[in-house]
Amino acid sequence: MKFLAFLSIAATALINSCTSAPTPDNTLSKAEAKEGWELLFNGQDMNQWRNFKKQDVNEKWIVENGVMKLTGRGGGDIMTKKQYENFDFRLQWKISEAGNSGIFILADEKGKRIYSHAPEIQILDNEKHSDRKKPNHRSGSLYDMITSPAESHKKAGEWNYVRILLNKGHLKVWQNEVQTVDIIIGSDKWNELVAQSKFKSWKGFAQNKKGHLGLQDHNDVVYFKNIKVLEFK
Repeated sequence: MKFLAFLSIAATALINSCTSAPTPDNTLSKAEAKEGWELLFNGQDMNQWRNFKKQDVNEKWIVENGVMKLTGRGGGDIMTKKQYENFDFRLQWKISEAGNSGIFILADEKGKRIYSHAPEIQILDNEKHSDRKKPNHRSGSLYDMITSPAESHKKAGEWNYVRILLNKGHLKVWQNEVQTVDIIIGSDKWNELVAQSKFKSWKGFAQNKKGHLGLQDHNDVVYFKNIKVLEFK
């Protein structure tokens, strides 16, 4: 009887887990809210963001059907109003055909461009954009430094899920549940990769301990949703 009762409880739990509604886009679950996650896009406005070296957001960045969208060239790079040091940053992105974009971490406004000092996780149409020719320029890669595995890639027009975890300089990245980066910023390996990259002579590159999160205008249409961050104290 006890075994039958256990089976009944287990079956009820399974049914409940299968029938429970998923968390709607651009919202936090009760568990996430309790853990301290911060929603960076609510599907309605871009109040958490501003353009690089500006106080507002260019009109070419819009919200359309619950999705943040760069409609084309001239929108400019955008960044969070807040800065983050140790964090778990998650979002979904979708790139247009032959498109290019990127996700920045530890960005500041001391340089000429948002990427002057900020490491970038690449967003790309890996099949049609010319940047695909360099493996470490494909989506999910630590741009110009670490190549993402092919199994992390999806076609243009499909939603991709990215998680960027930075804790005390230890950077880990996953794209579509596949780990693409695992490295300590400032380590010998990191410095070796920088020395072999386009950033080797970029003064101040990746030197910040704290900075803004950013999204790139690379002249192409790109979409974002479900943007959230958990800051570690």
